[in-house]
This record gives sequence, structure tokens and C-alpha cells, in this order.
Amino acid sequence: MQASACSVKHFLQPWIPGSSQTANHNVLQEEAAISDILTTQKGPILEIILNRPQDGNAASDDMAEQLTKILRGAAGTADIIVLRGAGEDFCVGRSTAGRRPASNSPDALERRFGSDVVFDCYNAFRLSPAPVIGVVRGRALGFGCAIAAVCDITLAADSAQFQIPEMLHNIMPTMVMSALVDRVPRKAMSYFVYSTAMISAARAREAGLVSEVFPAAELDAAVETLCATMLKAPQPARLGVKEYTRCALDMDVHSAIDYARNLHATINSAAAMRSKPK
Repeated sequence: MQASACSVKHFLQPWIPGSSQTANHNVLQEEAAISDILTTQKGPILEIILNRPQDGNAASDDMAEQLTKILRGAAGTADIIVLRGAGEDFCVGRSTAGRRPASNSPDALERRFGSDVVFDCYNAFRLSPAPVIGVVRGRALGFGCAIAAVCDITLAADSAQFQIPEMLHNIMPTMVMSALVDRVPRKAMSYFVYSTAMISAARAREAGLVSEVFPAAELDAAVETLCATMLKAPQPARLGVKEYTRCALDMDVHSAIDYARNLHATINSAAAMRSKPK
């Protein structure tokens, strides 16, 4: 196994109420609340809520940084991560969208490092050992569309809307495109970016940005059912599926098959795999 093999050993530790993991999580809760992000631990499930409903959950750089920290710190406390937005929208983008930099001639290297807060956030979704489920209601625009896409599974209400509006603000949209690059086919991504069209949940599902669409009234129940089903599988299998989908899709076919053989043997030899799902 690759780097996440180290994560398996750590991740197999059970979540115990009252443990140091709980104390660490409480610290995360306090920090997250300050940054307009709320977290709730429900047994093996960590729920993250973007909590600026008055602004459509527009995300500041501080929020992106805090979200990155929460995702990176969740390995010891969560088997599944669920990401939602408070209020009517999932996330309408970055709170700085459409604003020009203070300097007319910003240093390119400085600007590149400044944007790492967003790229690091996208990477945290991909590298999280726990699968991340995005739950989208209302609008998911720009950064919101990107984090919805970069979740491992994205469930959306049938009334949800997706958009990449950066070109309307004279912003080169490669940040968002980097989140979609391994999720959405080339022609669909090109259309979303160039047209800046508002995309329905059904169209987003067709393009691979969304996993499944449900009537709004049934969305929460669908999330609960999915989580319950996922938790029936042994933990090493859940970790292995995340690792394989993260790594193998970028390999040539023969390498992906060899990787599957090795991962299959490694995971299925784990003691936790010997108990049958109920």
C-alpha cells in the first residue's frame, strides 16, 4: 500500500466517548465555531457545517484554512465525514470573489503562495482517509461547486444549482477547474467554465459532478441511509476503496490492476475483515 497504509493503522483505533480524541475534537469545535464552521461528532460520523447562512455560506480564506485543518484532523475521530451548508445554500463561493487585489501589479510568486490556502483545501478532501459525503441544497457556486465536486460522494437536492462564475468576474478559473479535473469530462467542464451557466442538479449528475439527486424532502434520509450502509462494511474496506479511487484512476490500466491485486490482498488479510457484515 502507499502512504495511506500508515493511515489505516491509526484510523483503526475506535472512537471512545470521553477519550483524548474527544477532547481534541472539542478544541476543533471551538476553533471551527470562531471561523463560521461548526462540527458535530455523531459516533463514527463527523458532520461539518459551513455556518454563514446570511451570506450563502460564502467562504473566506480563514474558513478554507479551517476546513483544511478539520479534514486533516478527522482521521482519529471519524469513519465518515458529512459536509453541509447551513440555511438555503451550500456555498455561494469565496467571500473575496470578484474583488481585485490591492496592488495592480502583484508579485506572481506571492500570489501563487497566497492561493495555496484553496488548493490545500481541495487536497485535504482527496487525502482524507475517511470518505467525505457532500450534501448540497440551494446554490453551489465557484468554490462551493469545487468542494461539492471534490467530495468522494455528492448527494444533491433536485432543486440544487451549480455554477462556475469566475469568468464573469475576470478571474481565471483554474482553481475550480483543478477540483473538477478528475471528476468531470473535458467537454462538460469546458462548457461549465466558458458558459458560466447555472447548472441543474440533474445536469450536474450527468456530468459526474454529483453522485445522486433526491427530492429535497428526502435528501437527509438518503444521507442517513447511505452512511448506515457504508458503516456496515468493515473499516479497512472503506479505507481501501478511498485509497484505490484516489490513486488508481490516474494509473495506466496494467498498473491499476496490479495495484488492485496488492490492495485486495492487503486489506482482505486484515483481522477486521473476518467478521461478516450484519
